[in-house]
Amino acid sequence: MGRIVVTENTTLDGVVEALDGWFAPAGRADVDESDQLDAVRERMAASAGFLAGRLTFEAFRGFWPQQTEDTSGVSAHLDRVAKYVVSTTMTDPRWAGSTVLAGTAEVAALRERAGGDVVTTGSITLVHELVRLDLVDEYRLFVFPIVLGRGRRLFPEGSAVPALRLLESRAFRSGVVLLRYAPG
Repeated sequence: MGRIVVTENTTLDGVVEALDGWFAPAGRADVDESDQLDAVRERMAASAGFLAGRLTFEAFRGFWPQQTEDTSGVSAHLDRVAKYVVSTTMTDPRWAGSTVLAGTAEVAALRERAGGDVVTTGSITLVHELVRLDLVDEYRLFVFPIVLGRGRRLFPEGSAVPALRLLESRAFRSGVVLLRYAPG
């Protein structure tokens, strides 16, 4: 049996929508992010699949396959793993190794048959639905030291937030903290 793992970059106030490039310090030359990149690589090596909603999938499909000089390993990882896109409108994913899932019922079936972690990132609408349906087995949150005060959150106001159990916390030199939680 596989697991559905939600991996998100988030602000201290829970915003997961990348407004105005808030991922700083990411990409700044004066910040050493090598330890954070090592953690990302560890997680990629342990995953068997990538799951996304249509918009995130299309953005990734339009970017990562063209990254011939990618030293992060993300491009190679996405070439290697099975890719799943949840969409009611897409019929041809036009990315090798990709499968279109018609809805969250197919995500639940994928969870039952996957041979490892299937990781979703971004895809806020899809993630909200996975949380609502109790299909998330782990949350991996890279918490950035910034407060936005606006934007879509991982757990929207008024949503039923599951009880979470801390699995790991790891601080990085950049000030970003990785928090891993499991429901229950």
